[in-house]
Amino acid sequence: MLRAAITFVVLLAAAIVRGQNSIRVSRPDAIRLVGFGIGGLALVNLAYFIAIKRLGVGVGLTLEYLGPILILVWLRLRYRRQIAVRVWGAALMALLGCMLVVKGWQTDSLDVSGVAAGLLAAVGFATYAWGAERSGHTHSPMTTLLWFSGAATAAWLIAVPPWDLPGELVSSPSHIAAAAYVCLVGTLGGFMAAFAAMQRIPAARAAVVMTLEPALAALIAWPVLGESLEPVQMAGGLVVLTSVAWIQSQRGAGPEERAPMLPGDHN
Repeated sequence: MLRAAITFVVLLAAAIVRGQNSIRVSRPDAIRLVGFGIGGLALVNLAYFIAIKRLGVGVGLTLEYLGPILILVWLRLRYRRQIAVRVWGAALMALLGCMLVVKGWQTDSLDVSGVAAGLLAAVGFATYAWGAERSGHTHSPMTTLLWFSGAATAAWLIAVPPWDLPGELVSSPSHIAAAAYVCLVGTLGGFMAAFAAMQRIPAARAAVVMTLEPALAALIAWPVLGESLEPVQMAGGLVVLTSVAWIQSQRGAGPEERAPMLPGDHN
């Protein structure tokens, strides 16, 4: 909740300073943006944390990164799009690479509730990526993320009131600084970059690129935290990098890969 709330507050303040143009959207768009924020951003965070609690980080993250595959499946089934085999291949390679990096097969028990939560996290990931691309036809990344994070914050406040949050989150200056860094750099900066990317490339391709996250995290943790990488994790990182390079080197995405405009859009 803290990540979504701080993101929303910062973007709201920036929108007010800039004259509130980033806040105003039509009523139909507001309903859609709120839906994408709750069914995407809020859902992916909630479901992911349940999944990793029950299954471990590796399995939970692997299930979440089924998201790009779900977007392609949705395009194929809902809109009858003929997606190139190479795009499917890159998405599957990225998923395999992530699984190797985080050793996504390691779990003490295959908890049914945990698997369900992991699959819901994948749905949430696909939903907010899909929603960000569709909203990006008419709204800036700032506007889209402002509404997404605002809706997610409202949902979290209902589910977890502020007075129920653990006090140790802000019990010391170091904790406050760490929380601010995660929220402003990791969340706000990361999502702004991702939403900007989805204005330029289809959500499925952008989601494949986002699978770099666990590979880069493992790479950074190697020198910074002294965590060693096993050969299988190194191989997984190379697979992810290869899949991202492969999908980015492919010809420009055609209309078959792109999310349709929202009703009423004319851009």
